[in-house]
Amino acid sequence: MYAIIESGGKQYKVTKGEILNVDKLDKKIGETMELDKVLLVSDNDKVMVGNPVVKNARVVLEVVKLAKGKKVVVFKYKRKKGYRKTKGHRQQYTTVRVTDIKLN
Repeated sequence: MYAIIESGGKQYKVTKGEILNVDKLDKKIGETMELDKVLLVSDNDKVMVGNPVVKNARVVLEVVKLAKGKKVVVFKYKRKKGYRKTKGHRQQYTTVRVTDIKLN
């Protein structure tokens, strides 16, 4: 059984027991949460597609850790003008484990 969920404007294909990184969520380590933005659920031969979401379908997630991604350096430059600007960015992630896919 797998499901396609939406979190942070991105879509993820998840199965039970899978661990994945999503954009930062306001949760603490060890907390559980239910996502109701389930776009598709497939159970062997049976496929349910939402319009836009599958009704009564939920995915239960457990927060495993909070982390930051690799640093991305942004460098702006204009020739002959002496303009140089350097910035850095580290995206924050939440690592979650899919504990259950529920269909009511």
